Amino acid sequence: MNLEIPESVKVWSQFAHPIMMWVLLAATLYALYLGVQIRRTRSAEGEVKKELIKGRFNIRHHQIGAALLAFMVIGTLGGMAVTYINNGKLFVGPHLLVGLAMTGLIATSASLTPFMQKGNDWARYSHISLNIALVGLFAWQAVTGTQIVQKILERITG
Repeated sequence: MNLEIPESVKVWSQFAHPIMMWVLLAATLYALYLGVQIRRTRSAEGEVKKELIKGRFNIRHHQIGAALLAFMVIGTLGGMAVTYINNGKLFVGPHLLVGLAMTGLIATSASLTPFMQKGNDWARYSHISLNIALVGLFAWQAVTGTQIVQKILERITG
């Protein structure tokens, strides 16, 4: 049985991964904002702390973080699948390797949650460090991903 994917699906599927990743980059920056607000809430006192608690930053941070983890894994696998479907191979280079590393970083960062909930500072600082590295790598991936999209567009229109 040979399932042939229509050419139009092959062409347009190449843009699902970059679009999803740009949305995830924005969501990552929002999760960072929420994490900073959690830190502010932790160190605040009195009325300021009461006001910050009303923002429920910790709950929103956990929800966004869980969604980021799921969609990062799906986006990584999807990007690899579409590349393979369209080219018959994966291009093993910095964009792929850093993307895989980012997937590992976000999974490791999320796995620290139970330890942070028990008050372990080492887990909290590790979580923050991993996520700072993740944001930096994500920004770099956005640049290299845009370059890849430009090559795809040149090939399509060329």
